[in-house]
Amino acid sequence: MFIDAHLHMVLRKGLPNNAAGSNFATPEELILIMDRTGVDKGILLPLTGPECSHQLGSTEDVLEVCRTYPDRFYPFCNVDPRAGTNSPDADLSFHLNYYKGRGCLGVGEITANLEFNDPLVQNLFRHCERCELPVLFHVAPQRYGCYGLIDAVGLPGLEASLAAFPRLNFIGHSQPFWAEISADVTVANRNTYPAGPVVPGGAVPRLMQAYPNLYCGWDAGSGYNALTRDPEFGWSFMKRFSERILFGTDICEPSNNHRHAEYLRTSRADGRISDTAFENISWRTANRLFGLGIEA
Repeated sequence: MFIDAHLHMVLRKGLPNNAAGSNFATPEELILIMDRTGVDKGILLPLTGPECSHQLGSTEDVLEVCRTYPDRFYPFCNVDPRAGTNSPDADLSFHLNYYKGRGCLGVGEITANLEFNDPLVQNLFRHCERCELPVLFHVAPQRYGCYGLIDAVGLPGLEASLAAFPRLNFIGHSQPFWAEISADVTVANRNTYPAGPVVPGGAVPRLMQAYPNLYCGWDAGSGYNALTRDPEFGWSFMKRFSERILFGTDICEPSNNHRHAEYLRTSRADGRISDTAFENISWRTANRLFGLGIEA
């Protein structure tokens, strides 16, 4: 069983499937990708923020696809921190409860290019915690020219939010997040795919150890790179935190070669990770976190 916890799609209504500028798959193309890589079910994340540089996808689109393919997809909703009244006291629970009532399991991918400690972002987190909806966020290295929540080296903004909202489950993702697997991360390389051995003392392992409400989205090139650049460290990390690692892919361009599932299967076959760690990462963690109720 594999559950992909990070998928995007676009409804190209009236457009050819190879429409110029497209880097997301249609739902039907996603199913072909999932069948090819042996993924049983997936969670669809809308992209609604103006910072997103390609297609925007609404929560309503996601809900429509999940109604069409209920055996393959589950929905997330996406509520921008600036929604409602664009103020720190906006009642975002109104939006969140509306979507939760329609089956949405979480909030994300959060891509607003605001600081973690921005009052608007903190308000969103407050309402997500209140509504018991986990959040999947993209970390950005800076303001302007980027998308995602801005944090400095060492992820102090994320840590403050983890401490401030202990009942809210956070799912980390992106190059600046995963680069923090290693203590030698720098301003220059944090938005790339650092190579070489992992230096002990990175912020991500430290925060995972200290905050049980932090999860990792093992997706995209950033996640794959982080846990394969130093294989022994990666396998150890998987063993240590398998109950809070979510398998995913993210960039859903049909031509992409998604290697995550194959790497997990090979790692188990070679005895590098246990059956328990494999099952947790491939589907059990998502099943538990999102309350999917899937029986083995």
